[in-house]
Amino acid sequence: MAKARTGHWLSILAFSLILLKTEGFYVGITYVDSAVAKGAVCLDGSPPAYHMDKGFGAGINNWLVHIEGGGWCNNASTCLARRDNRLGSSKQMVKQIAFSGILSNKQKFNPDFYNWNKIKVRYCDGASFTGDVEAVDPKTNLHYRGARVFLAVIEDLMAKGMKNAANAVLSGCSAGGLTAILHCDKFRALLPVSTKVKCFADAGYFINAKDVSGAAHIEGFYSEVVATHGSAKNLPPSCTSSLRPGLCFFPQNMAQQIKTPLFIINAAYDSWQIKNILAPGVADPHGTWHYCKLDIKDCSSSQLEAMQDFRVQFLSAIKGLIGSPSKGMFINSCYAHCQTEMQETWLRDDSPVLGKTTIAKAVGDWYYDRTLQLMDWTFVRKAWDKWISTSIGSSGEPLKAALLINYDPTGPSRLLSTIAEQEGIRAKPIEVNQFVDFIKRNNLQSESFFIGQNQYLVTSIHDGWFCARCMNTSHPAGEGAIVMQTTSFILVALYDGSIGSASRAMVDVDQFAWQLGRKNL
Repeated sequence: MAKARTGHWLSILAFSLILLKTEGFYVGITYVDSAVAKGAVCLDGSPPAYHMDKGFGAGINNWLVHIEGGGWCNNASTCLARRDNRLGSSKQMVKQIAFSGILSNKQKFNPDFYNWNKIKVRYCDGASFTGDVEAVDPKTNLHYRGARVFLAVIEDLMAKGMKNAANAVLSGCSAGGLTAILHCDKFRALLPVSTKVKCFADAGYFINAKDVSGAAHIEGFYSEVVATHGSAKNLPPSCTSSLRPGLCFFPQNMAQQIKTPLFIINAAYDSWQIKNILAPGVADPHGTWHYCKLDIKDCSSSQLEAMQDFRVQFLSAIKGLIGSPSKGMFINSCYAHCQTEMQETWLRDDSPVLGKTTIAKAVGDWYYDRTLQLMDWTFVRKAWDKWISTSIGSSGEPLKAALLINYDPTGPSRLLSTIAEQEGIRAKPIEVNQFVDFIKRNNLQSESFFIGQNQYLVTSIHDGWFCARCMNTSHPAGEGAIVMQTTSFILVALYDGSIGSASRAMVDVDQFAWQLGRKNL
């Protein structure tokens, strides 16, 4: 029996190693030794550390700083328990860790950030990098210096090239996700004004909910964390000016005031929160929830009802962010905690989806502004339907076909969601993607392009638009194209006839572009 179990675990280990080889890779550790002189140290006084995979190609000036998670310590006893392991000492950290998911360097597994400079900052302070207490108790040798550590790491990365960043992201998982929320505006302030900065928080939206005994356990715990680490001065002042500092550790009380764009990735049935906020051990002395927390298939009907109520509370706690132009979110109903670091939840054939959209696609679309608000999509669809009804057809209408392409000149060309609308043509995403690459190269006068089977040559270039003629047409009077760029789209309009027919076609193209311009689209 023992031999059978051993064989089973060896099989799992071998399978895991195969997955790591194909989907992940190991990255070595970097110690910020210069931080020690500034008092920016882990709980035990050792230097901060991070793992960095350098960017390449078009991503060489883009930076993703991802913060490790690992809970918190709320008093000297719990911080002492962390001091001599990896959560309190860089001396105890492994020298290499695996990068996958949002940290992957393969385009297949991480299409929007694979070639960025990717950094995973190790977590060793126990307060989401908010603590700053000058005094060190000689009995415990505990250093509460998380805020200094955060600053020291960012300064070290700035010296290594982040000061020249074109794009930058602060992200994190769990307690690291909370760090990304709490430090989002600070991160923005430390980078050049010219840098495009946004923040992602994965499983970091911890809510203030009572446990199954009716006690406000997490509220008391957070208050103790803030008091122990002297965190109050490093929490958002927009919150601490009106609420007790401990309450400002909860994103629901301060995320609305964050000015830097922020995207929340979270499970409404967050497994860590279910286990530690809803049903912590202190609220379940008889272990009634033990098996339920290990596997929700073993939950009773009353426990499932309590979890459903927690989901309702979570959705209520996050509703203040809905509709904000600078906030985005991906909230699914998985029983999970942290979904960006693991390839199977970030981007794979069997990854969780919302509206057929994976987490990787949702995050990438939001960062590169490829997604529009629902009200904007409704407007675009109505305007498009009205326009094609009078402008496109085979009997007297100015145009024979049109294509509306989602386009962000600062974002990468992708096969996903390239085509917004099309009429009179059945373009394939990969063909349109090649056309978008042609636009980005901006060699309009020296290159030709294809729409479907037709090859076009640019004949005149204007501010925001250009005209082209088909080189391989069989139409006696020829065929032409008008291509116009708006804030969010590229409009391609195709017409039959001589160059003179372009004037009539241009009037209709202008009309639709004007409609989009009214909404800054």
